[in-house]
Amino acid sequence: MPYYRSVGEVPRKRHTQFRQPDGSLYTEELMGQEGFSSDSSLLYHRYAPTAIVAAEEFTPPAVTRVPNLPLKPRHLRTHKLDGTGADPVLGRRYLLANDDVRIAYVLADRPSPLFRDATGDQCLYVEAGALRVESTFGVLDAVAGDYVVIPTSTVHRLVPTGDTPTRLLAIEASGHIGPPKRYLSVRGQFLEHSPYCERDVRGPDAPLLVDGSDVEVLVRHRRGWTRHVYANHPFDVVGWDGHMYPWAFSIHDFEPITGRIHQPPPVHQTFQGPNFVICSFVPRKVDYHPDAIPVPYHHHNVDSDEMLFYTGGNYEARRGSGIEQGSISLHPSGFTHGPQPGAAERSIGVDFFDELAVMVDTFRPLDLCDAATECEDEAYAWTWARR
Repeated sequence: MPYYRSVGEVPRKRHTQFRQPDGSLYTEELMGQEGFSSDSSLLYHRYAPTAIVAAEEFTPPAVTRVPNLPLKPRHLRTHKLDGTGADPVLGRRYLLANDDVRIAYVLADRPSPLFRDATGDQCLYVEAGALRVESTFGVLDAVAGDYVVIPTSTVHRLVPTGDTPTRLLAIEASGHIGPPKRYLSVRGQFLEHSPYCERDVRGPDAPLLVDGSDVEVLVRHRRGWTRHVYANHPFDVVGWDGHMYPWAFSIHDFEPITGRIHQPPPVHQTFQGPNFVICSFVPRKVDYHPDAIPVPYHHHNVDSDEMLFYTGGNYEARRGSGIEQGSISLHPSGFTHGPQPGAAERSIGVDFFDELAVMVDTFRPLDLCDAATECEDEAYAWTWARR
């Protein structure tokens, strides 16, 4: 995260004696990225975070991947995956994936187990409902429209809150997710042209002290999954400081960049990850040149697959294609895509778009996972040929 945060009790100098009320030392844990060469946080535990009493392999729900063959645009209706509810980690239904990123959807109505993803950062988008993120860093509450970024290897638990189940889009990276570098100064401050800034970002603001023994934590790592049993509860941190922690940002705080003629997708970029970007399409004033055509032109982004998750409002370029709340469109590299027939003419003279969508552009092809075939609208690819 681009700015420093200090929560709870920490000593004045790092790596110095910091004692508990009984005189024993608190235990330091430095969590850092890129081998001590990038962002980190220093946490102070009541007990040793290394104290495990058991470890065994764990078999997660199976996921299969197949190439997008034949190559064509796809439309996935995520709400068709609704079941009786699930937990927001093990209940994820995987839709699209490559070696850089996995994209899943879940309707969650119960807490997850304690979980540590040691393969990369996660970005969760709350489509509906509310979510409490409990972690070694404290508590972070999220509501509909919030993105939540959880750093690699953070022990956490996801707890749906509120009266209705929580709908989540989960974007799981093979590396780190953060603001685009072009929005940041060399020292990490958001620049004036950035569509959001530090004031829009939320992080945990108090420690979450939990007692317990023989506590299970599921770990996804580069060789598979393991269930660890810890001698003491990992949520025993009395304080921490640094630049690495779970944080939330609302899509409703994204300030759109507009112009006299149609602006390209990079103006909507919100985050970057390894070989992919995440963009936010929000309600906004659109092109104000007298001859402007507000919807996108047909385009072929030759280096990317484009996934768009429709999460509110009306998406003008897709009217008439069956797109609905919770829809996902996949437009792969190797195929030109653009507005539905008639959309360009209909958009002339429109001065405001009331749309809400999350886009993931990947620089390697996305495969289809099990859940994608369950909820696909197989007629979508042919909708441009309708007259």
